[in-house]
Amino acid sequence: MKAYVFPGQGAQFTGMGKDLYETSNLAKTLFEKANDILGFRITDIMFEGTAEALKETKVTQPAVFLHSVILAKTLGNDFKPDMVAGHSLGEFSALVANGALSFEDALKLVSQRAMAMQKACEITPSTMAAVLGLDDKTVEDVCASVDGVVVAANYNCPGQLVISGETTAVEKACEAMKAAGAKRALILPVGGAFHSPMMEPAREELAAAIESTSFSTPICPVYQNVTASAVSDPAEIKKNLIIQLTAPVRWTQSVQQMIKDGATSFTEIGPGKVLTGLVSKIDREVATENI
Repeated sequence: MKAYVFPGQGAQFTGMGKDLYETSNLAKTLFEKANDILGFRITDIMFEGTAEALKETKVTQPAVFLHSVILAKTLGNDFKPDMVAGHSLGEFSALVANGALSFEDALKLVSQRAMAMQKACEITPSTMAAVLGLDDKTVEDVCASVDGVVVAANYNCPGQLVISGETTAVEKACEAMKAAGAKRALILPVGGAFHSPMMEPAREELAAAIESTSFSTPICPVYQNVTASAVSDPAEIKKNLIIQLTAPVRWTQSVQQMIKDGATSFTEIGPGKVLTGLVSKIDREVATENI
């Protein structure tokens, strides 16, 4: 069974999607439609912009989404997923790929999500940090022992987690992680504490937008970040998508469940190779490729 996976924020690079735009009429049409929906020429920033301009959350999220989704659409009949999943933002790409969301609706939600997250980041100084070489339980226990808000936010692969929360709490947690035997615990260059309680204002804002968007029954299940299990019911997909902003990304658990449910190959669609790397670390036996 073929699993398709879609990357999140951090996979962007200058020039992304330019070849697609130049070689495919379908891609060009969709990119131009995206420029209209967003109200600015995101293609200019994607194709020619600086890394700095591309790093702005309100640009990054739609850019990564567009690259993934348009790439999937240009595959035409070759794109036949048995299951899909996306890492954080990538879940929106996965939901367009499996037909649960329309391209237009998903892009509007992604743009609103980016703006809401940006605003939430500005309320309290907050950040994220990568922790390498500790098991999940130890990371969770250390977070629980630190004063202030800090939680496990991304379960990327065994021994590689990301924590998220108030800046001072994350810094304290990093010291405690090193004391507990972490190989590394380093602050990440991100705008704020994604997938933590700090994103509550963004979750509230996005909830209203998601509630008023129509979701269809997908052609195959999506393994959502929140549950790490196969979901096909539109109402449940909606509910999990709302919780996603303040809940951890259970990537390790999602990939393990997909393999348990019969996935024999994983294809990453979009910029970079982050997810194929993580999948290989979760299970060395499974075939991976990226488009």
